[in-house]
Amino acid sequence: MGAPVRRYGYVGPADLKGLVRPDGAGEGIRSAADFARWVSARGPGELAEPFTFVVDTEGVLRLAPRRSEHVVCAGGRAVLSAGEMSFREDAGRWAVDEVSNQSTGYCPDVDSWPAVADALDRAGLVRPACFTHEVVFRRCVSCRQVNVVREGDFVCVFCDADLPSDWNVAQRRGHGTGR
Repeated sequence: MGAPVRRYGYVGPADLKGLVRPDGAGEGIRSAADFARWVSARGPGELAEPFTFVVDTEGVLRLAPRRSEHVVCAGGRAVLSAGEMSFREDAGRWAVDEVSNQSTGYCPDVDSWPAVADALDRAGLVRPACFTHEVVFRRCVSCRQVNVVREGDFVCVFCDADLPSDWNVAQRRGHGTGR
């Protein structure tokens, strides 16, 4: 039996969560037909840059324009992953060109990739084997700020304390794992 799937709750600014509307979640992509319909409505300029994505707790890929907030794309709910994704068409078939877990609203760990891979497989999209750009998020246990770990340097940029090696962003007061 595999490890439990982690659900990521929103950890970003409260004012951004206030932008969520009941009918405002990103476009759900459950199949190749859904993606074909969605992509046919996009112009070349829109396809030239990455889109905001989440994988909701039902495993559905949701897409929104890049400048959309992840929490809005998710309809304010928890997710299995979040980040940015770009697409290219190869010989009449759509493929994911780049995909990252870059979402400061949810701060998903790199181990959220399997949820993304499953959602992309269901959508009939050719995909890479893993995130093409991985972002490592950690919450400082001293000052409680969320950090992006760069170049494997697990040191808080705000207070110089050591950062934990395991994902802990959901831990606001030192307890809980987000699982």
